[in-house]
Amino acid sequence: MGPENQSSVSEFLLLGLPMRPGQQRGFFTLFLGMYLTTVLGNLLIILLIRLDSRLHTPMYFFLSHLAFSDISLSSVTVPKMLTNMQTRRQSIPYVGCIAQLCFFILFGGLDNFLLAVMAYDRYVAICQPLRYTTIMREGLCALLVAGSWILSCGSALLHTLLFLQLSFCADNTISHFFCDLTALLKLSCSDIFLNELVIFTEGGIFLFLPLGVVLGSYVRIGTIILRVPSTKRLFKAFSTCGSHLFVVSLYYGTLVGVYFFSSSWGSKDITASVMYTVVTPMLNPFIYSLRNRDIKQALEMCVNRVSVQSGAQ
Repeated sequence: MGPENQSSVSEFLLLGLPMRPGQQRGFFTLFLGMYLTTVLGNLLIILLIRLDSRLHTPMYFFLSHLAFSDISLSSVTVPKMLTNMQTRRQSIPYVGCIAQLCFFILFGGLDNFLLAVMAYDRYVAICQPLRYTTIMREGLCALLVAGSWILSCGSALLHTLLFLQLSFCADNTISHFFCDLTALLKLSCSDIFLNELVIFTEGGIFLFLPLGVVLGSYVRIGTIILRVPSTKRLFKAFSTCGSHLFVVSLYYGTLVGVYFFSSSWGSKDITASVMYTVVTPMLNPFIYSLRNRDIKQALEMCVNRVSVQSGAQ
């Protein structure tokens, strides 16, 4: 091992998005608008759920945590990308890169677990409606969310601690717009076998276990509906599960695009990464609000309340 190790690496260089210099202003405006939409839209969802007592149900309890996770996931990567575009500086401090890596894994994993929890909630609501309030009691909901946070934090901490053991050589250029773990591993001079082993095993388990819960829940829902098919039951199931199913498809579709359809293990499709970290969190509020009567009613009530208070003044 040479004298240049991780202690001599003070910063990394993020190459950012593949674009021409003249396109930076347009991309900056686009991603700034998308980020603001993500933050404001998800904050609105959280606010409506908190203010409207009709939304104090397990489904919306999980949705509020998903909205917070989406805000956090975008905030981990997008502000730094926008700053680099505006200042035309590509550097990120070593400590800042470690922090970005840790929080990205945390909130990415949290999204994954929360989608699985929400799928289970929909399964209970449709397949066991008479026992729904008994099964999805407040204590179980809190336990499911707490478990999602604990598993996500554990995963992020594990990958971060393993990464801190690595040494780096002269090359500190990351071919991405954020500190992605596999892109960082390419720069290491150390043996990364253990890191890759953990990514495949722990990452695979934490990805496919929630995915299995999602698929199992919807297969069971489909079986129950098709057993006694009726237009009314199909409409009810679609209105109940449609938004979540669309979000799940968008989430796992982009995730598969990132990890399984890239040119190589260490070189991911940046377009798919943008979809996963920027576009999906931005679309979630629209998906849940446009297809959800309860959210629409809560929004109308909130707007009417503000209008009445403004008129009274």
